[in-house]
Amino acid sequence: MAIRERLSGNEAVAHALKQINPDVMAAFPITPSTEIPQYFSTYVANGEVDTEFVAVESEHSAMSACIGASASGGRAVTATSSCGLALMWELLYVASSMRLPITLAVINRALTGPININNDHCDAMGARDSGWIQLYAETNQEAYDNLCMAMRISEHPDVMLPIMTCQDGFITSHAIENIDLLEDEAVTKFIGEYTPEWSLLGGASLSVGPYDTPQYYYEHQYQRAMAMVDSKKVILNIFEEFGALTGREYGLFEEYRMEDAERAIIVLNSSAGTAKGACDLLREKGEKVGVVKLRIYRPFPMEELSKAISHVKAIAVMDKCESFSAIGGPVFSDVRSACYELEERPNIINFIYGLGGRDVRVDDFIFVYDELEKVVKSGKPGKIYRHVGVRGV
Repeated sequence: MAIRERLSGNEAVAHALKQINPDVMAAFPITPSTEIPQYFSTYVANGEVDTEFVAVESEHSAMSACIGASASGGRAVTATSSCGLALMWELLYVASSMRLPITLAVINRALTGPININNDHCDAMGARDSGWIQLYAETNQEAYDNLCMAMRISEHPDVMLPIMTCQDGFITSHAIENIDLLEDEAVTKFIGEYTPEWSLLGGASLSVGPYDTPQYYYEHQYQRAMAMVDSKKVILNIFEEFGALTGREYGLFEEYRMEDAERAIIVLNSSAGTAKGACDLLREKGEKVGVVKLRIYRPFPMEELSKAISHVKAIAVMDKCESFSAIGGPVFSDVRSACYELEERPNIINFIYGLGGRDVRVDDFIFVYDELEKVVKSGKPGKIYRHVGVRGV
């Protein structure tokens, strides 16, 4: 039976971690993720979990401790944001190359500089190619559910990759929403026992972190890449199992009013709710618009997404991250690539938005839909790399 609660996104993630009861949490505080280890340390102090809580001197050390714990056969978790994730950069690659199923809650925040503590997606997007699976959440409910499913996904024998669960800093992380929690026993049963294939404490002779010569390095990278490919099927299977348990059904992405859409917006995280609001207003006027909310960004759902948007005439991909590539943001590049093989490709344009916590409003998305209408009428994309919400632009 579901337990009805009112929690912030950070509280929801911390509660899920309490129910999972991992072996080790290593953490260093950084806004806006600090509340997660703060709440969790209270559970440790109160004896509500058996977790070894390791207060470290930096985020680099936090990930190092998680790597050591995971390599020793334990379940390891941590949380971070922004520059904290950047400080973990070296270790992100180490964790995925060692095929360690570490769970990391990322509370998305802008990267310095200039110094900014508010929300955008540049931190997780910068780590998109580090070999970590990435899940994104529109709501506090999704943040909780993603965390409950993440460990099952990463620990699957066909995957064995670390995983990030991402949500928007100061938006879902600190806002309080109604949420349905699973009972502790249900989470314990769903997560199951973790039996690693190898462990530093297993007694067998192991070489950990060796120099990988050209004779072997390429093969190891290939194995990691194929594990990311294989993870998509595992993710869908676990989503289906979770849906049967909770009644909350998830996919690689969510299609909102897309059945006959001629114009569509593709977006991540909490901004999807604002985009849906704009979509509803225009639908009331008879306009054929829709929204696609990406839930899984790594692995990227190339085949599934291209099929879902193949009937649309014009698409705006929203990036809450500036790649400084002069050709658009990272999500735009992946979406455009996914559509390359379509016989009839939609015109696709990119909007950078919301950097450093800049407000994104329903009117902003209506503006984007209006720009897409111009694209449909002209049959040409016009300027592809655009910005919305910038003063003077």
